[in-house]
Amino acid sequence: MKNSTKSYTIWDRIANYFSIDIGLDLGTANIVVYVKNEGIVANEPSVVAVQVDKAGDVTILAVGDEAKAMIGKTPGSIEAVRPLKDGVIADFEVTQKMLEYFISRYHKNNFLVRPRVVVSVPIGITPVEKRAVVEAAESAGAREVYLIEETMAAALGAEMSSVTESRGGMVVDIGGGTTGISVISLGGLVLSKSIKVAGDSMNNAIIDYVRRTYNVLIGENMAETVKKDIADVREPPAEIKEMAIRGRSLENGLPRSLDVTTLDITKALDESVTGIIDVVKETLDLTPPELSGDIMVDGIVLAGGGALLGGLSDRISEATQLKVTIAEEPLLCGIRGCGKALEEINTLRKISI
Repeated sequence: MKNSTKSYTIWDRIANYFSIDIGLDLGTANIVVYVKNEGIVANEPSVVAVQVDKAGDVTILAVGDEAKAMIGKTPGSIEAVRPLKDGVIADFEVTQKMLEYFISRYHKNNFLVRPRVVVSVPIGITPVEKRAVVEAAESAGAREVYLIEETMAAALGAEMSSVTESRGGMVVDIGGGTTGISVISLGGLVLSKSIKVAGDSMNNAIIDYVRRTYNVLIGENMAETVKKDIADVREPPAEIKEMAIRGRSLENGLPRSLDVTTLDITKALDESVTGIIDVVKETLDLTPPELSGDIMVDGIVLAGGGALLGGLSDRISEATQLKVTIAEEPLLCGIRGCGKALEEINTLRKISI
């Protein structure tokens, strides 16, 4: 974590020169890795395939894309797990091993010096959770660990002027486990709210809807595909699409295929979308008047993978009567912000928590 009183020795300067510093956007759904002077080098699911032996020892079999492909398909002795839940560490040991995997994979000079690591974390993270993230990164080989709140990282990555100027800006970062809403000015979070309505809960809403409506159980990956391909949460949707999905019939237990439409998915996601809009409006209502004026001019910026949900920007714009912009490559805003912070050490010290 940040240590503003630290004095740097000659060894620190040598370590800074040789170290391959790393940024990690540690999300519930994806982990994205940035290496200083190289850019983004990995963007993989936050999934780890583990095997636990009779003595209780954990062996990592696969990480990322390879592990995600195993979800729901592994034998009893092997489990594909998501070590982060709702944006925070739920399984410390597996998270540590996942961090070790990515840090050792990209820090090729680890025989000489250990890396400086910047990690994007959810807003409202507790001191205990902060300590867990820092210890996991340090155990994985980090020399220094800086934490940046995810909405601040997203704003920095989206090049919002409110990070460096005395000007109000609002960012809505919709990740896998949480949605963070922040009003930012001069590199600080003036106002922030976080809700556990995001990509994963939307997938679960689709699974629940298909089960209730069609008596068919579909998997997490199928729900994610449906959400990406045919969702449109505008009222009414701009275009009605249809898609064949596969699952297991709850009537006879046999495999079953059926067609769902955009209208099905709009209904399934309505409660989640309404929840996000309600918190955005609550945050706007609490925003100081001077900053509200800036937001009226500049609008709201959407970041995170959830920003790509079909029709969401239009739905929020209609509800708030404000301009809503999707950041360029919204899924990568957080890690680009970590990368900018690594390249600009003064900015890193200013915005880290």
